[in-house]
Amino acid sequence: MSKTFMANASNITRKWYVVDAEGQPLGRVASQVAAILRGKHKPTFTPHVDCGDYVIVINTDKLILTGKKLEKKVYRYHTGYIGGLKEVPYKKLMSEKSDFAFLLAVKGMLPKNSLGRSMITKLHVYKGAEHKQAAQKPEKLELTDRRG
Repeated sequence: MSKTFMANASNITRKWYVVDAEGQPLGRVASQVAAILRGKHKPTFTPHVDCGDYVIVINTDKLILTGKKLEKKVYRYHTGYIGGLKEVPYKKLMSEKSDFAFLLAVKGMLPKNSLGRSMITKLHVYKGAEHKQAAQKPEKLELTDRRG
């Protein structure tokens, strides 16, 4: 009789991946990056343990939004003051803070607890093609295209 494997901090090995987001839809890239951050691509995946890998995403300024999302989608946040609801259209958000927009998309796909907050710290997002994690020797990761 074999025992069920449970991952813990002592038996997790983490790798570094770099993802080039140029010309790809924001949601498709975000969902695949979120799965890597969770560790769902590993056979040793354990739901209650942060067993994911580190991900570096470059060229977020060249991400695309399909349909009319660029004109219609809005990022809303509240300042905490009375009447402090702010709205930023995604056209402006993608032109000025595309890295923040991508971070929001991935964060929404992770667990909403302390586990998710520790997973999001393994994500490094950059607008351009350059990143600061060259010393970690990240592997280039080709994302799967489900469109065929």
